[in-house]
Amino acid sequence: MNSLPQQPSEQFLTLEESAKVDAALLSSSEKFLSRLTISSLKLLKHIAQEYSVSMEDLTTEQVIAWFEKDGKIRREQGVEASYLKW
Repeated sequence: MNSLPQQPSEQFLTLEESAKVDAALLSSSEKFLSRLTISSLKLLKHIAQEYSVSMEDLTTEQVIAWFEKDGKIRREQGVEASYLKW
């Protein structure tokens, strides 16, 4: 496949962000939730860009539709063609 691999920072925490979470005075579960929230923020920014709306204007229906579309791409074209690589 000729597509460029996605940069980890597009979906997940960068090393710097991860280090900041690790350094925070948080419990393990709070650190997990912090990582999840930061990753979710990045994903919501991406979804909003695809819909050409602000994050604040994203609807539940748009988020669900985006996940449905990305899942369909993953099933039909493989994980490398989808945005989320899982």
